[in-house]
Amino acid sequence: MEKIKYSIVVPVFNEEEVIQQTYHRLTTVMDSTNAPYELLFINDGSKDKTEELLVELGLIDEKVKLINFSRNFGHQIAISAGMDYAQGEAVVIIDADLQDPPELILEMIEKWIAGYDVVYAKRLSRKGESFFKKKSASLFYRTLRSLTDIDIPIDTGDFRLMDRKVVDQMKGLQEKNRFVRGLASWVGFQQTAIEYERDERAAGETKYPLKRMFKLSMDGITSFSYKPLKLASYAGGFLAIAGFIYMFYVFYLKIFTEATVPGWSSLIIIQLFFSSIVLILLGIIGEYIGRIYDETKDRPLYIVRDSYGIEKTYLKRRREELLTIKK
Repeated sequence: MEKIKYSIVVPVFNEEEVIQQTYHRLTTVMDSTNAPYELLFINDGSKDKTEELLVELGLIDEKVKLINFSRNFGHQIAISAGMDYAQGEAVVIIDADLQDPPELILEMIEKWIAGYDVVYAKRLSRKGESFFKKKSASLFYRTLRSLTDIDIPIDTGDFRLMDRKVVDQMKGLQEKNRFVRGLASWVGFQQTAIEYERDERAAGETKYPLKRMFKLSMDGITSFSYKPLKLASYAGGFLAIAGFIYMFYVFYLKIFTEATVPGWSSLIIIQLFFSSIVLILLGIIGEYIGRIYDETKDRPLYIVRDSYGIEKTYLKRRREELLTIKK
């Protein structure tokens, strides 16, 4: 069997309206490389005809491979599964909605051949998206950069090419709440950017509404920074100081005015003081719980219901790899 040069990982969720167009644009681009490649679609629990259409494509094109999840596990998990099963020397991650132009893959390949291990796409603009989404995304990336010591490039998504050695390292990272673009920065290696104008969706609706965007933001921040946990400590310290200052104010009211109710002074001072102490202790405990919580869950990242185009021997080998990592 000819060794696969490129793996194109495409997470899909209810993309029946665009999947045919995505396939044709990807094959047009990859055929021009004159190198063996695979199109690895990860069906993240689609409820429409996405799976049926991909199976039909697989019947006419052996380069099309499909992995079906048992349910919807999420976009970042689908990307992770794609990296688990990708066999290429270079792995490209791209969404099916065609907002990220497949034609840019050729430029990524040029950078990879030049020696870069990771080539990520940086958005200069985001067409077809609301003012709120653009501004909230911009705020998130800049907030994340200020909170973490890892250099996570701003205005970038998951559209990128990664060398096999990078993917192998990523496969060994088994944390549950994944932020793939952050993990790609964390593993290091030689990285570079390609700038582009992001297009509107070719069809269908966004799979990242406000709720999912918020979850992705929280995954990104909590995966790479424990500074938010320290806010409780900071708030406790601030309230403790404020409580002491207010205590002197209460003493003043008690001694020099008639504005206080008997018993109220001591009660409010005690309440402020102990509330501050509780917040400080919660912040300290939170530092430990945040680390323990990520390590205690031992559920698999995803469950594969079935697959098409994936050799049984490869599936068996992949299961053994996962069991080894788990041990």
